[in-house]
Amino acid sequence: METLTHAPLVLDVAGTTLDAADKKRLAHPLVGGLILFARNFENRAQLTALTSAVKAIRPDLLIAVDHEGGRVQRFRTDGFTHLPAMRSLGELWMEDAMRATAAATAAGYVLASELRACGVDFSFAPVLDLDYGESSVIGDRSFHRDPRVVALLAKSLMHGLLLAGMHSCAKHFPGHGYVKADSHLAVPVDKRSLKAILAEDAKPFEWLVMSLGAVMPAHVIYPKVDTRPAGFSARWLQEILRDRLGFGGAIFSDDLGMTAARTLEGVAIGYTEAALVALHAGCDLVLMCNQSGVDGGLALDDMLAGLMQAQQSGTWEPRAESEARRAALLPQTAPLTWDELMHDPAYHQALVTLA
Repeated sequence: METLTHAPLVLDVAGTTLDAADKKRLAHPLVGGLILFARNFENRAQLTALTSAVKAIRPDLLIAVDHEGGRVQRFRTDGFTHLPAMRSLGELWMEDAMRATAAATAAGYVLASELRACGVDFSFAPVLDLDYGESSVIGDRSFHRDPRVVALLAKSLMHGLLLAGMHSCAKHFPGHGYVKADSHLAVPVDKRSLKAILAEDAKPFEWLVMSLGAVMPAHVIYPKVDTRPAGFSARWLQEILRDRLGFGGAIFSDDLGMTAARTLEGVAIGYTEAALVALHAGCDLVLMCNQSGVDGGLALDDMLAGLMQAQQSGTWEPRAESEARRAALLPQTAPLTWDELMHDPAYHQALVTLA
């Protein structure tokens, strides 16, 4: 009987080059991706060398980054364009909707083409959360308060990503903008009804369901729907996102290192248990960020061992469809090199449109 492959873990590395422990983890069959941070970047040449070293170990690994624009942009120097906060595109929409959609497409193209020129495959963008003016962690990362504006600007940005050969990841399903608490530090609770959430916050996800490559659920509890955060909830991920809305792409957990990700029904849980709960709920991939530099990456090694043990004992079964969804996020076209990008008419037009 053939062994089923499913590589659900997306992890980090501590520095600007790979050490022996990084190389060993990246070669592990349960590792499907790498998430980069600002600490992994010195300059473009170093970043390109790092991504090349990763692909030399595993050509199929998905190299990802949180690179939205505004305050969430990991690479900002050595030629990387400073991308606008998404709220500024929403403000432009109020003045000139067509200019705003053109600027959003341009932002997506610049974002993706610059990353891909340095060997990065994927960005966790765009944010589809609505701007209620309450959430400090979302804030100007949101396009607008109106779900229709959010959907159309996000679709334009995603068009730009696709033009540069990059898929999208919409976050944070079904919506993080209504709650004040920061899920990195606490467990936000949104007490609205399912009907209210589906009528507003979840609408951009519904309208864009055919266009999205991936979705990241919120580490928020919606007690009128489920006692578990959305990322741990089969009701949210399978019944609502998959079955009701018809989403067929990849589902990423948010960072399992966040406080809200390791609290289940009021009880603190470990990293491996959090990963297994997320996978059982319907996540295809789980994120573990900022752990490689803590105690020599002990949490990462423990999670890999725990997932292997769960697989061997039959308490977790790899899913072929999850692996297919992960593989589908890898770019299907060769990127332009940075030098080629500097002579690319579409890139120059995008910069003019953004200006």
